[in-house]
Amino acid sequence: MSVDALSELITEALYLALWVSAPALGAAVLLGLLTAALSTVTQVQEQSLSYVPKLVGVALVLALVGGWMADQLLGFTGQLWRAIPTLVS
Repeated sequence: MSVDALSELITEALYLALWVSAPALGAAVLLGLLTAALSTVTQVQEQSLSYVPKLVGVALVLALVGGWMADQLLGFTGQLWRAIPTLVS
């Protein structure tokens, strides 16, 4: 396996990891900002209040786009398995 092929494979895997984790991470960041703004406006500084909306939001996002995430990961894994004979030689 050449260094260029390995570098391309690692780059593709990292982009896929970024692409697949973006919906859950985006939901967590957005809900965290909204919760922080709401707690600032209402002056309620309870630490546990920020976790529940993020947990529910991320769980909802994972339930909605989990199939797409699995398809992306399975497609990449299948592509890797099919490419093993060409990568070894």
